[in-house]
Amino acid sequence: QVQLVESGGGLVQTGGSLRLSCAASGRTFSTYGMGWFRQAPGKEREFVAVISSSGHYTTYTDSVKGRFTISRDNAKNTVYLQMNSLKPEDTAVYYCAAGLAYGSLQKLYDYWGQGTQVTVSS
Repeated sequence: QVQLVESGGGLVQTGGSLRLSCAASGRTFSTYGMGWFRQAPGKEREFVAVISSSGHYTTYTDSVKGRFTISRDNAKNTVYLQMNSLKPEDTAVYYCAAGLAYGSLQKLYDYWGQGTQVTVSS
């Protein structure tokens, strides 16, 4: 069982930055691929980024490439999402998720956090 708690969301102006954190419980964190997803008002939840269990591999959705960076610290059981050059269309609830496979499909993930709100004002 893995419990995930996100933090770091908030209100930021266009062009600003935020760093999201996702703290995981349990001693098996380093065996899980970790993903970030987001859900904007009135839209379905979508993939943002994923990092492999070792941290060696990352994948991003096209709309955040060059602006967002996913990273992890297995010693701290934490995954991060550094978000730069934020745009109003990045406004959403951001969720982290843990899964034993690596990929962008939500069905690959077994555990989900409760989400943290990110609002980007224009």
